[in-house]
Amino acid sequence: MRSILLAAVALLFAAQAQAGDPQHGKAVFARCAMCHTDVKNAGNRIGPNLFAVVGRKAGTFAGYGFSSAMKAFGKAWTPQILDTYLAHPGVTVPGTKMSFAGLSNAKDRADVISYLQTRK
Repeated sequence: MRSILLAAVALLFAAQAQAGDPQHGKAVFARCAMCHTDVKNAGNRIGPNLFAVVGRKAGTFAGYGFSSAMKAFGKAWTPQILDTYLAHPGVTVPGTKMSFAGLSNAKDRADVISYLQTRK
């Protein structure tokens, strides 16, 4: 019984960690803001506008010239896919134009994804 209780507590903490902190995510997003904006109806920068990116199909933001690799990726940006992509963009979508090496810190990724979920 004790091990079941400990496992349940561990799962609860893991779920809370996955949820992310949007306030910290906003600070992490400052690194992304060099190339991306997250403002509704704003244009693109070097990279596409990320307003309402969660749930959007990859390679589909109007007015941005996506790589053929990103267009072919064909998946919607779920939190899980964003986490994988933000960890290793070039591995997740070989041929992407995004030259960013990735966010190696899992908490930073969870936090920036949580922040992006507020931008809709």
